[in-house]
Amino acid sequence: MRFYFFNLYNFFILCFFTTFARMNDVKWSESVILVDADYVDKVAFDLTVNFERMLGRRIPQADMAQWLECVALDGGLREGSHQTQAVFIHDKGHQQLDNFHPGRYSELDGQAFSGRLGEFLLSSVTVEELVTKDDLFIDSLQVIANAAEVKRLMVIADSEHIYNKVREALHDVDPDKHITVFTMQPMPSGNYRQEILGYSLMAALGIHSEELNKMS
Repeated sequence: MRFYFFNLYNFFILCFFTTFARMNDVKWSESVILVDADYVDKVAFDLTVNFERMLGRRIPQADMAQWLECVALDGGLREGSHQTQAVFIHDKGHQQLDNFHPGRYSELDGQAFSGRLGEFLLSSVTVEELVTKDDLFIDSLQVIANAAEVKRLMVIADSEHIYNKVREALHDVDPDKHITVFTMQPMPSGNYRQEILGYSLMAALGIHSEELNKMS
């Protein structure tokens, strides 16, 4: 998948995220993927270690574009000329996702790619010292979920630590919005759909069901 730069979107979104009071002014796409990048990278690493041992072969880095398209499909998006924004929130000390390609935030920031589901616009947001990542994620989640133009939201949070906060943040969101929360195992239900995060990651890591069936 070929990545390319898109206008000045990255510059503006970083400015808006840095100033909470102006986050509501961001023009969002109808579909948004909000990602705790540190968490999803850790999950990808754990899957890689486990499946390399099980399958007896090297697992390549996850294909970023394929993973985002799989997440969008699991979130209910179908083929067409859609536009989807993907926002990666990460700690200041982390410069890249070690288990994805491309993975460096400098390579992802302000980039876009097009595929069968339309155009994906990528931006990364660094957690600064004045706020914790959990608080930034929940604040961002609430703003995006309540933005009038957002019709479909896919959420990849650190469900091991802040799932209940995610559930509370989405409690009063418009029920007509199509919201999907991705977790590694079924969790208490809320005002949204749930999908298993591992399936999209396995596809992006090149782990095929045929290989697993041979082991059973």
